Amino acid sequence: MAAQNRVLIQGGKVVNDDCSFDADVYVEDGVISQIGKNLQLPGGVKVIDAKEKLVIPGGIDTHTHMQMPFMGTVAVDDFYTGTKAALAGGTTMILDFIIPKRGQSLLEAYDQWKAWAEPKVCCDYSFHMAVTWWNDKVGEEMETITKERGINSFKMFMAYKDVMMLTDAEIYQVFCRCKEIGGLAQVHAENGDLIDECSKKLIALGITGPEGHAMCRPEEVEGEATNRAVTIANRANCPLYVVHVMSKSAADVVSDARKQGKVVFGEPIAAGLGVDGTNYWDKDWRHAAGYVMGPPLREDTTTPAYLMDLLANGDLTCVGTDNCTFNANQKALGKDDFRKIPNGVNGVEDRMSIVWEKGVHSGKLDENKFVAVTSTNAAKVFNLYPRKGRIAVGSDADIVVWDPQATRKISAATHHQAVDFNIFEGQVCHGVPVYVISGGKVVVEDGGHVMVTQGAGKYIPRKPFSDYVYKRIKVRDGLLQPKAVEREPYKGPVIDLNAQPQEEPKRVAPSIAAEFENRPISSRHGHRDLHASGFSLSGRQVDDNMGNTPHKRVLAPPGGASSIQF
Repeated sequence: MAAQNRVLIQGGKVVNDDCSFDADVYVEDGVISQIGKNLQLPGGVKVIDAKEKLVIPGGIDTHTHMQMPFMGTVAVDDFYTGTKAALAGGTTMILDFIIPKRGQSLLEAYDQWKAWAEPKVCCDYSFHMAVTWWNDKVGEEMETITKERGINSFKMFMAYKDVMMLTDAEIYQVFCRCKEIGGLAQVHAENGDLIDECSKKLIALGITGPEGHAMCRPEEVEGEATNRAVTIANRANCPLYVVHVMSKSAADVVSDARKQGKVVFGEPIAAGLGVDGTNYWDKDWRHAAGYVMGPPLREDTTTPAYLMDLLANGDLTCVGTDNCTFNANQKALGKDDFRKIPNGVNGVEDRMSIVWEKGVHSGKLDENKFVAVTSTNAAKVFNLYPRKGRIAVGSDADIVVWDPQATRKISAATHHQAVDFNIFEGQVCHGVPVYVISGGKVVVEDGGHVMVTQGAGKYIPRKPFSDYVYKRIKVRDGLLQPKAVEREPYKGPVIDLNAQPQEEPKRVAPSIAAEFENRPISSRHGHRDLHASGFSLSGRQVDDNMGNTPHKRVLAPPGGASSIQF
């Protein structure tokens, strides 16, 4: 048997989400075969020295858009360059989004994306499915997609009005369908109507640069939509996954929902953890445009650390990237109108190092939590565990030998992605993958040498009703069923809304009303006689037609001034 199918990782510390221990790891035919000390091994084994290194599960990027058609152009990183860059950074699996056009069959869109990916992918992959329009046919295809294509997560857009955005009523119906078929509902949470109106206003004011992108999508627009999505999901008793949580407001909504027991997961991304939105106000248009994404990065410079804190305490769950890259000439489509700048940034290659630097090296995460948020939690949420996300016998041999002390400087000049810009440019990160094993084969060796093969990655189907997501939902279904109140039927009269209305009876004869209205005023001073009653059965007063008399100041009290002296 060739040595490349037999690999021994020797002398390292195995790190899973729940424990760390010193052990050797032996890989054979694409799976982890043995873990321990003094292993009995056959000959012809490639040995990797992992002394003073960590042996961790390969990363899982929960959110990518490789070669995605968007805003009139196509993302420059395709399934080859994108997955090659992922492996270079220690990520061994991606979950990419299929985005059907309005009116397009979900099955047709699946076939299209699969044809793009299959000949190019260098690592294992799977898909999420976006629902960009809604009718009964879409609901039927969702079930087929789940049962026959292995997709258990469906994304709705609350933004991109008239392109991908659904109404609240449609979102509720999709959520209900997700729950019926065991899928996980995902949302892009922004108020699309407000964004549309605010962007028009900014353009009218002459604000056309990248700063306008951030101005029309403020934090409250994301927070409001996140709260709305949580509310809709709760009414449907459907689990919810909020993609790219970018602000404190949205993160707080997710955190509060989880504290209330709602089944909600929040996904920060590498960009939101590693940089901030002050870049939108840079004087260099290309630099500012390079950071344009939706939702935007936040100009509050404390946001990245805040999101990392919530990631550390479990309020946020998985780290993705929303990797969707466009070169300078593509971003320039919006040089005169920020609404036309293609939305998207890089991250698939740098995600693991950014999380280690901002999380572990800063003291916010430990090594186990690092594994959880970059790999294991994703495997559990999307029903890949323990095949993925764990160093265990029988698990796929997607393994990273991680040097926690090594550093690297991020730059567009040295990264493996096709895009000509890097939002993390110049950052020095601790934590570097020195060896990466994908599907049992070494694809990155010490020194950063990347050896990948196009089409070597496998499509990984995922079953519905993940226990990690649905256990609580199933119990609540039995407890929360609405019940009618048992009571005796009502037997009283019921108004007939179709009956002809009857004329309202008159309260008094007209002659009597006229008699009161025409009564003379008896006062010799021309004022109303207080002894003459003004009451009329018609509801009118005898002096209704008289003008108001002028106000007069009374100098003496009623009854005359007193002559008594003290």
